[in-house]
Amino acid sequence: RHLVFPLLEFLQERQLYPDEQILKAKIELLNKTNMVDYAMDIHKSLYRTDDVPQDMVDRRVEVVARLKALEDAAAPLVTFLQNPNAVQELRADKQYNLQMLNDRYQIGPDQIEALYQYAKFQFECGNYSGAADYLYQYRALCTNSERSLSALWGKLAAEILMQNWDIALEELNRLKEIIDSKSFSSPLNQVQSRIWLMHWSLFIFFNHDNGRTQIIDLFNQDKYLNAIQTSAPHLLRYLATAFIVNKRRRPQFKEFIKVIQQDQCSYKDPITEFLACVYVNYEFDGAQKKMKECEEVILNDPFLGKRVEEGNFSTVPLKDEFLENARLFIFETYCRIHQRIDMGVLFEKLNLNYEEGERWIVNLIRNSKLDAKIDSETGTVIMEPNQPNVYEQLIDHTKALQGRTYKLVGQLLEPAQAQPAR
Repeated sequence: RHLVFPLLEFLQERQLYPDEQILKAKIELLNKTNMVDYAMDIHKSLYRTDDVPQDMVDRRVEVVARLKALEDAAAPLVTFLQNPNAVQELRADKQYNLQMLNDRYQIGPDQIEALYQYAKFQFECGNYSGAADYLYQYRALCTNSERSLSALWGKLAAEILMQNWDIALEELNRLKEIIDSKSFSSPLNQVQSRIWLMHWSLFIFFNHDNGRTQIIDLFNQDKYLNAIQTSAPHLLRYLATAFIVNKRRRPQFKEFIKVIQQDQCSYKDPITEFLACVYVNYEFDGAQKKMKECEEVILNDPFLGKRVEEGNFSTVPLKDEFLENARLFIFETYCRIHQRIDMGVLFEKLNLNYEEGERWIVNLIRNSKLDAKIDSETGTVIMEPNQPNVYEQLIDHTKALQGRTYKLVGQLLEPAQAQPAR
């Protein structure tokens, strides 16, 4: 629930909806948390009054009383954890720690459980820093795997909300390890956990320095890609965007295009449709129209359209990077099926005026990204023939032949060698 607040903040900044609607949505969301003071402030701002409903006042009294009770219950363990000398007595062995705490400090399972409840309540109150610290300490003492997993989810959410992207990424990877190795009561529960993990990861991947590579590493794994295709196809938008703006991931890109082609009937948005136009249907006019729609989608998406100054990974807006790479995708595909290209027609498909387009192609040739030359008299781009070297192809195909032969011989001899052993 708390992770929805940043999304509402984004919508408010973009002014996609009337302020009144956003503020009402915030209050409705806050009413199911313990952030009562924040809800009161928004109520005063929305209705331009210093008065608040009595139920909010009563709710605040209830929250404060509950917080005090949980604080008292967790106090013995919190006091211990705040003492550096005492904490040094803890070891990696959880059973030893539990016995030592019980014998020397009269701290037992009830106090450890109270720490979990206190941390969770702190999170509900919006004290994400305190919640993260207590949940970390709780996991060091907890012997219940389900409870420990729940605390890890809470720690991840707290780090995301504090925008501690490096720590959040560590917690995300830790959680992924547990989800992939844990024995779930049913495969459906495991798939559901993977889907939640991918949704939460969007906050990290579009803020972290290396996030655009990491999202491909996670989402493109077979188990996670299957979960997307069966239960959360809308996540294809983010994987598609990562592939488009990340040139280093082109080797995996061909396989991803097959996924886009398979899922065209079940899910589509301008970004996935753009890729289908360019790589599946070769509809370059359609791709040009989709580029304009993609720009609007990116600007209005809470993860893709965030303000540049809030991010760490780039000084260029994601929208600009996307459009630049999208043009390159259209151009590369167009060049594969044409040897001589009319620049006027090409620039129209790339949504560039003639001067911009000419400068763009000259830069591509100059940077050795394009094996072509410009014929100024006819206003065309002539692609240099790229004939494959037969000898190089032969070497590539036979390079691993010796290794494969040895492996085949080994497999054939294995039954014969095993027979005398019996």
